[in-house]
Amino acid sequence: MASLAARATQVKMLRRMSCFSTSIASRVLSTRATSYTLNTGAKIPALGFGTFQDHDSQEDTVSLALQKGMRLIDTARVYDVEEQVGRGVKKSGIPRENIFIGTKLWCNDYHPDDVERAVDDSLRDLDTPYVDLLLMHYPCTFKRGPDRFPRDLDGRMVAGETTFLHTWKAMEKVTKTGKVKAIGVSNFSRGEINILINESSTVPAVHQMEVHPYLQQKGFNEWLQARGIHVVQFSPLGNMNDFYRQTGWSKEISHMMRVIDQPILKEIGQKYGKSPVQVVLAWGINSGRSVIPKSVVDWQIEENLAAHFELQPEDMAQIATLDAKARFNDPSLDYEWRLYGDLEGIDGTIRGKTH
Repeated sequence: MASLAARATQVKMLRRMSCFSTSIASRVLSTRATSYTLNTGAKIPALGFGTFQDHDSQEDTVSLALQKGMRLIDTARVYDVEEQVGRGVKKSGIPRENIFIGTKLWCNDYHPDDVERAVDDSLRDLDTPYVDLLLMHYPCTFKRGPDRFPRDLDGRMVAGETTFLHTWKAMEKVTKTGKVKAIGVSNFSRGEINILINESSTVPAVHQMEVHPYLQQKGFNEWLQARGIHVVQFSPLGNMNDFYRQTGWSKEISHMMRVIDQPILKEIGQKYGKSPVQVVLAWGINSGRSVIPKSVVDWQIEENLAAHFELQPEDMAQIATLDAKARFNDPSLDYEWRLYGDLEGIDGTIRGKTH
């Protein structure tokens, strides 16, 4: 009888283990939505490709990313890569209508009279009749003219004569031309977004902002979601990019342990057969946001594409413990504008030039 009871217990244990293995396998295979619906009704992919830096590599890497399956390409006028991105799109052979392309106005083109011309410049370089998304890069306005970083004799940034609200209303007009499908903002505070909501007729479709396990901004993310504003995470891997350690306004916290070196992320990755990078990207997607990692390395692009899987609630809770309110992107003192004034992680800002 004892042996029969032991055998029965053994069978139960094996069944539990089998169920557990099946559960783990289903977690790896189960994916989140491949796209989200913006407040315009348009679809934006959950996983995209960032094009900041690496000018000479962008044509080939954009083409490769699209051929591998990426459908969201994020760029900006100030990156100086729009021509390369445009060539990469053409080189990929993927039909334009199957690609979501977003770019950003830079601060010296914020005067209402300059906005449509600036859009035309981007469309020319991207070699496309329209962009799916146009963002204001920052809320601060710089002196209009060809100099992207206009400075006075003391090296201080010279402000523009108009405000981001004037720019926003000019962007609203451009949407009526068909050159821009949706408009949004980047690096705005809650109060600044409220101004747009209360004093214009268009709620931003997107807010692109710094979000990663070290800067989770849960309250702000919930606030944006409640207003139908989709979040696109830039720097989704946090301080992995050396830019944050090398720029003139680099904050001391940028030298802390890289996000992807966190033991918690390695442990979660082992559970799913994924890398820490893939876990971090999956965390963003599982949170209902789009992520735009950048890479010019073939295998890393493929690794990013494989980051589209479902994390279990207990793993999401583990990642939540990593929130250090560490904001790495904060050129406030260089731009002469208190960025993120009502948000987390604004301490430790130092003066220094971006370029």
